Amino acid sequence: MLAGLSCWVCGPGTGSLSLTGPDTWSLQSGGYDLNLFASPPDSNFVCSVCHGVLKRPARLPCSHIFCKKCILQWLARQKTCPCCRKEVKRKKIVHMNKLRKAIGRLEVKCKNADAGCIVTCPLAHRKGHQDSCPFELMACPNEGCTSQVPRGTLAEHRQHCQQGSQQRCPLGCGATLDPAERARHNCYQELHNAWSTRQEHNRTLMLCLLRRVRWLHQATSVVHRELAELSNFLEEDTALLEGAPQEAEAVPEGNVGAEVVGEPRANVPCK
Repeated sequence: MLAGLSCWVCGPGTGSLSLTGPDTWSLQSGGYDLNLFASPPDSNFVCSVCHGVLKRPARLPCSHIFCKKCILQWLARQKTCPCCRKEVKRKKIVHMNKLRKAIGRLEVKCKNADAGCIVTCPLAHRKGHQDSCPFELMACPNEGCTSQVPRGTLAEHRQHCQQGSQQRCPLGCGATLDPAERARHNCYQELHNAWSTRQEHNRTLMLCLLRRVRWLHQATSVVHRELAELSNFLEEDTALLEGAPQEAEAVPEGNVGAEVVGEPRANVPCK
């Protein structure tokens, strides 16, 4: 913040709005802290309400420019410009996109400058640098460890972290692994191999079942054929049995005739 700046809104030398209750302003409520910038920014880029560099600048009809958040908070309490006291209607506020882009090109220091990072970059790229800054504090991913260490030393910390001795599988299989086991653990591959083995076993069972079905079909065909032959045989045997009594009755008649023929004829006197 600009120390010693005087603003009729805040009072002489305060540098920002005071906060003493639920309806008061929060310190540095809308703009960027001046300490973030590699060199002091132009005064035209400073919000006269929060005394920070304009964030999402908004211009009033009277041409005064403020942070969007600052002016909306102000207008929620008073309907006039903080600087000139002219009446303001919210629908007349204009967003300054070109000014916003110009401010985005200002060089800023890394938020981890106090930790040793010397990188400066445009304000618009600050978030991208922060996502890769080696000085950015990162939470240890080991279960049970609450330490926060710089990104650049996180790998070394994980190797020596006492909480890292036993961890659950990150893929979700539920196994508890030590560091050596985690290096070679691949539950997905194990599951895939088990699935392949089961598929091969099922395929073998299916082939065996098909062979048994074919054998059963062949055996059934043989039984049907033999039953048909047995049925024919029984029909022939029945026919023979039904014809036997007729032949037995014909035999005595032949015997009687033979006896008659074989007897000596009586002598009949000739007349």
